[in-house]
Amino acid sequence: MRRLLAVTAVTTVLLAGVACSTDRPDAGPAGAAAAGAGATGATSGAGAGAAGGNAPEVCAAARRASGAAVRTYVEELGRMMAAVGANDGTAAEAARKRAEEALTGWRTALEQQSARADDPQLRTLLSDIATEVGAMGTDLDSIDETELDRLQQRLDQLCVR
Repeated sequence: MRRLLAVTAVTTVLLAGVACSTDRPDAGPAGAAAAGAGATGATSGAGAGAAGGNAPEVCAAARRASGAAVRTYVEELGRMMAAVGANDGTAAEAARKRAEEALTGWRTALEQQSARADDPQLRTLLSDIATEVGAMGTDLDSIDETELDRLQQRLDQLCVR
C-alpha cells in the first residue's frame, strides 16, 4: 500500500510539472513584450525573468521531451507495480526496463537542449534537470520530488511565453 501511495505522489508531482510547462496558451503580442522585457532583466540578477537567445526553441523542445518521457515513465511505473502485485516478475522487469529507457531518453534530450541553449542560465538549468533525471530510477524512494519541483519552477521562470 505504501508503494501505491508513493507512485501516486510521484505521478502527481511529475505530471503537474509537465502540465504547467506544456499547457500554457501561446503568447500573443503582450506575452512577447513581457518575455522580451524579462530577457533584458535577466542579466541584472540571477534567476530574474525569461531566458534570451534561442530560449523559445530550446524550451519548446525540452517541454516536448519532458512531456513524452514523463508520460511513458509514469505508465511503466504503474505497469511495474501492477506486475509486482500480480507476482509477474517477467512483466515487472520489462516495465522497469522501459521506465529506465524513458528516463535515459529524457536525460539525453535535456542534455542536447542544454548544449543548444544560448542563455547561460537556461543551459545550466537544463543540465541540472538532466542530472536530477539521471539520478532517478524505478525505486520510488530515489525520486526527490522537492528538487524536481524546484527545478521545474526555475524552468517555468526562464521559459516564459
